[in-house]
Amino acid sequence: MISYLGLWLAAFLAATLLPAQSEAVLAALLVAGDHPAAALITVATFGNVLGSLVNWVLGRSLLRWQNARWFPVNDRQLDRAQGWYRRYGRWSLLGSWLPIVGDPLTLVAGVMKEPFIPFLLLVTCAKGLRYIILAGLVLAWI
Repeated sequence: MISYLGLWLAAFLAATLLPAQSEAVLAALLVAGDHPAAALITVATFGNVLGSLVNWVLGRSLLRWQNARWFPVNDRQLDRAQGWYRRYGRWSLLGSWLPIVGDPLTLVAGVMKEPFIPFLLLVTCAKGLRYIILAGLVLAWI
């Protein structure tokens, strides 16, 4: 149970804007062989998607503080991110698994008021597929 909780927490934190690494935790648990791969993939996907939902919720209310001194991005950066999202639309959420850009993308989706259901479906597909591929590579290697 502790292994699942640790994996969930690593996956959750990795999907927020905080630095964390869930792939290494998943790989280590797969190599240990103490848990079914499907259960590990499910736990990692659930944690990672929930972390992305936190970003989406933050994005939904982020512009409320746009004029505050501490606001993390300037108007130019915000316009650029919104323009990028307008150009590629909700399908860009299939890239939410990507390092560096994936987590901010889920935040921008919230800023752009992406509806919940399409957000959830696209992010779940992207992140779940990433963990399935990673598990397949790890299991083929061991």
